[in-house]
Amino acid sequence: MIKTALISVSDKENVVDFARRLTKLGIKIISTGNTAKLLKQNKIKVALVSEITKFPEMLGGRLKSLHPNIFAGILADRKNKKHMNELKKHKIGTIDLVAVNFYPFEETAGKKSNLSEIIEKIDIGGPSLVRAAAKNHRDVLVIVDPNDYGLAADKIKSKKIDDDFRMRLAAKAFLRTARYDTIIGRNLAENFLQDIFPDIYNLTFKKIQDLRYGENPHQNAAFYRSFSVKETCVSTAKQLQGKELSYNNILDANDAFELVKDFDMPTAAVIKHTNPSGVASADRIEEAYKKAYETDPKSAFGSVVALNRACNAEIARMMKPLFVEVVICPKFEKEAVEILKGKQNLRLLETGDIIKDYESPDLRRVSGGLLVQTRQMPDLKEKDLKIVTKRKPTKGEMKALIFAWKVNKHVKSNSIVLARGNVTAGIGAGQMSRVDAAKLAVMKSEGKCEGSVMSSDAFFPFRDGVDEAAKAGITAIIQPGGSIRDKEVIEAANEYNMAMVFTGIRLFRH
Repeated sequence: MIKTALISVSDKENVVDFARRLTKLGIKIISTGNTAKLLKQNKIKVALVSEITKFPEMLGGRLKSLHPNIFAGILADRKNKKHMNELKKHKIGTIDLVAVNFYPFEETAGKKSNLSEIIEKIDIGGPSLVRAAAKNHRDVLVIVDPNDYGLAADKIKSKKIDDDFRMRLAAKAFLRTARYDTIIGRNLAENFLQDIFPDIYNLTFKKIQDLRYGENPHQNAAFYRSFSVKETCVSTAKQLQGKELSYNNILDANDAFELVKDFDMPTAAVIKHTNPSGVASADRIEEAYKKAYETDPKSAFGSVVALNRACNAEIARMMKPLFVEVVICPKFEKEAVEILKGKQNLRLLETGDIIKDYESPDLRRVSGGLLVQTRQMPDLKEKDLKIVTKRKPTKGEMKALIFAWKVNKHVKSNSIVLARGNVTAGIGAGQMSRVDAAKLAVMKSEGKCEGSVMSSDAFFPFRDGVDEAAKAGITAIIQPGGSIRDKEVIEAANEYNMAMVFTGIRLFRH
C-alpha cells in the first residue's frame, strides 16, 4: 500500500497530473520549494518537507530533505520489527513513493557557465533521496522519469505493483544517479584536473534508438549519444526521410561526414565500408560530388555520401538514378528533398551548420577494456614539408599532395591515395602490405592515375611501392619518412625523376 509520496522535481513535466491522481487515491503528498508551490497553485494539498523535518529549509535551498525524518521514512524495512519500532519511537512516518529528478547540471555546464553557477547545480538531496528509495525498492516506489508517472499511477490504482516493476524502476534510478555523477565528474575533471587520461575514466551515453540489427543480422544493436556533444556529427543529425538507419549506415555516415568536415572547400566523399571510394573538392559542391562519384563508380553502388555544403537540386538529380544508402550534409534544400522523396529507402541526414570539436577523445572498445587517445591530427601546410628528392614538386603537385594527405587520414591502413588536383584518382585501403595498397590504388583508378600524385599513410619499407608508382605514371609522393631504407626509397624516386616530400606524420588508422 502506498500512503505517502515525496515529490520534488526540477523537470515539472506531467507532475501536476501525477500528483492530482495520487491525491484522488488518498495518498498524502510531501514536497519542497518550487514543486510544492506549483502543486498548491493547482489546488493540490501538499505538506512541506519542513513540516515533516520540523526544520526550515536552509542555506539558500541547499539543505531541504537531508534529515532522519525523511530518510528513515524511506529506508525503513517494513518487515523488520526493529526498524518499525524505531520509526514509532521517534514518531516518523513511512514514505512509500519517491518521485525526484535532479538540478539540470548537464544543461548548465553545456552553456559554458562560470564555476559558481556549475557548482550550484550539483544536486545533493535529489540523488540521495533516489538512492535511498532505490535501495529500499521492495517497500518504496522510486520514479525518476516523468514518462513513468502514468503507468505507476495505473498500477497503484489497480493495486498491482509487482516486484518486477519495483525492480525495473530501481534499476532505472541507479542508472540515472550514476549518469548524473559521471557527468559532474567528467566536467570537473576536464576543467580542473588538467589530465586527459585520469586514473578513473567514466563514460555515460543515452540511447537514441534501437537498431534492426548490428553489423550482421544475428547481432542485436542500439545507437547511443554521448552526454556532451559539442560538434556537428552523425549522433546529432536529424533524419528527414528513408528507412531506419542500420548499424553499418551509422558507421559509414560517421566516417564520411568526419572526412568532409576536414576540408574548408566544398567537398564530397563517397564511402563504402568506412573507406572512401572517391573524394573531391571544388569551387562548387555539385562539381565536387560529380568528381568524387566518378573516381570509382563501381564501388559507389550502395554507398554513403557526405557533403560539407547543402545538397541542392542539381546534386539530387545526379543521385536520383543511383543506388545510394545515406546522404549526410548540413542542409537539404527544399527542391532536393522533393526530388529525392521518391527514393523512399534513401536516408537523408541533416546535421546543421558544421561545428568542429577535436578536443573530445577517440574511444575504442576492446574485450575487457577501453583504448582512449587524442583525436586531433596535426594540420599540414607546405612549409611543414621536407623535400628529399632532387626534383621539387610543382605548384600543382604540391596542392594535390596536400589534398591526398588529408584524404589519407580517413582511409584504413595500410593505405595509399592517388590524386590529381583536388580529386582522388584511386584509393587502396586496408591492405597488409604497402606495395599491395599501391597496386590496389592503381587498379581502382582504372587507368586514370597517370600524372597524379601518391600519398602513403606510413613510410615505404622497401622501394617496391615507388616502383609501382612509377609504372602507373605517378609524378610525386608524400609520405612520413622514417624507414631504415629511406635512402633507398629516395634514390628510387630520383631514378624516376619523381618529387618526394616527407611529413614526419604517420596516419595509421585501424
